[in-house]
Amino acid sequence: MCGICGEVVFNGTKADVVRISRMTDAMEARGPDSMGVTQRGRVAFGHRRLKIIDLSDHGAQPMTDTALGLSLVFNGCIYNYKELRAELIEKGYSFFSTSDTEVILKAWSEWGKDCFSRFHGMFAVAIHEHDSGRFHLARDRFGIKPLYYSEAGGRLAFASSLPALLAGGNIDTSIDRVALHHYMSWHAVVPAPRTILNGVRKLPAATVRTFEADGRSSDFTYWEPVFAKTPEDLARSAEEWRDMVLEGLRKSVRRRMVADVPVGVLLSGGVDSSLIVGLLAEEGQRDLATFSIGFEEAHGEKGDEFQYSDLIAEHYGTNHHKIFIPSSELQDNLPGAIRAMSEPMVSYDNIGFYLLSREVSRHIKVVQSGQGADEVFAGYHWYPKLTGSNKPLQDYASAFFDRTEEQMAEAVSPAYHCEKDESLAFAEAHFARPGAEDPVDKALRLDTNVMLVDDPVKRVDNHSMAWGLEARVPFLDHELVELAGRIPAEFKLAQEGKGVLKEAARKVVPSAVIDRPKGYFPVPALKYIQGDYLDMVRDALSSQAARERGLFNTAYLDKLYADPTKYITPLRGSELWQVALLEMWLQAQEV
Repeated sequence: MCGICGEVVFNGTKADVVRISRMTDAMEARGPDSMGVTQRGRVAFGHRRLKIIDLSDHGAQPMTDTALGLSLVFNGCIYNYKELRAELIEKGYSFFSTSDTEVILKAWSEWGKDCFSRFHGMFAVAIHEHDSGRFHLARDRFGIKPLYYSEAGGRLAFASSLPALLAGGNIDTSIDRVALHHYMSWHAVVPAPRTILNGVRKLPAATVRTFEADGRSSDFTYWEPVFAKTPEDLARSAEEWRDMVLEGLRKSVRRRMVADVPVGVLLSGGVDSSLIVGLLAEEGQRDLATFSIGFEEAHGEKGDEFQYSDLIAEHYGTNHHKIFIPSSELQDNLPGAIRAMSEPMVSYDNIGFYLLSREVSRHIKVVQSGQGADEVFAGYHWYPKLTGSNKPLQDYASAFFDRTEEQMAEAVSPAYHCEKDESLAFAEAHFARPGAEDPVDKALRLDTNVMLVDDPVKRVDNHSMAWGLEARVPFLDHELVELAGRIPAEFKLAQEGKGVLKEAARKVVPSAVIDRPKGYFPVPALKYIQGDYLDMVRDALSSQAARERGLFNTAYLDKLYADPTKYITPLRGSELWQVALLEMWLQAQEV
């Protein structure tokens, strides 16, 4: 787990090593253990290292294999690297390290683009072929590891974080109007390749982009989930699916134990993280480190779920760390959490993950986390509304979108209006793709490929890596996701959502954490904005930078200030926090 960056030049000049050094320095938190910068003519790489596998200097990056004529930088972890290494040795390759990084170099030499289909893991990779001059960028199937880039003046720059690109300079920081529409429609989700800034884009998940020496590029998509059902799938019983899911999850959790350092768990007390703890206990993990966080209640809403995390910790005898954050500490740390975001993200649990990661990083370097289960196994409240729907797009939008076009016009200044409902058009095109006939599957496919990538997955990466902590997500094992896609919706929607997963969990964990009401990561102070928090967001939105930018209509903001707790989105988000967070993020990045 690391931070990567680089520059490739297509105009006949050399790469700017000083620019790479600035970007590398900006990612120190992602890789506090060591750094490296190399240049080979028109290509320069930078790397920050967090030592997880092969703790020796042999695993340092940027990594070059002169015999193969390849260099790379890599962020992430290849969980099956030992098996691939053994296969490559049988083919005649020799290794100078025990790292998964070197396995990628050899795998590329042997299989080219097809190597990524062989990897179980999370990764963002840049590979330079010395002889041909070709350059390749690749990202894992779910975009768990970020990869941002900018193209200007015959130069391509890339980095693990958007702030690192900004540190490199020469970036167009004007606002992308279509991205703003998505941000305001989908509670801050901006689908790839866009970001909120016109000058920065992100590589889509499961994509390999190849640049020829003259700058021409082409994309190769090496994976996508399938939601089609065979006759055998439709004939399977609930019990068969339960057992298949449990076995698939066992395998996924086992894969993510690969490390040369201890692995812990972020334990919310919900069924997802509790199941991970239970499966690790089955694997023989002893004295497992688990971590939970809670906040002060506000507006009558409880700010922690300690009763459930305590239950699991006691049941399995984990080395449990319970962290309570008072309101004053929450507010003091908000600026740091916002600066750590590669893109503005409004979910309240951003600050939770930021502070939780701070505490966890004092004990260990690697954790497993339960993100992805709700999108993969249909745990959210809008999925049942699509059962048998004759107008799935409209039903999805009414349950999921933050605003109608009329409300968008009320909120966003005319200078930033789009000519059409860009977010609805995006969802419509996604729903129209073949391969997911059931309306519920259409929504699950969109959420798994888009919303999951650019909300919970990004949230976990940004805030864990802000403290040099690697977070692994077993519910996003691609084989498990493929299995879930084949399960008929009725089995996933049972028991108020995630029915098949809950039945699998009953064979592992206490029923008290399964049959409880569905919980969310509660941070009430950011949902019901009052007192000092109201002053904070008002100051951000009335600052000179905000007035000059002019993103939002004054009358709309005044309405929100007058009664912040009244204006809550369909997904229980604060409208005022959503608009304030964007402005605070832009100011934190000095845009």
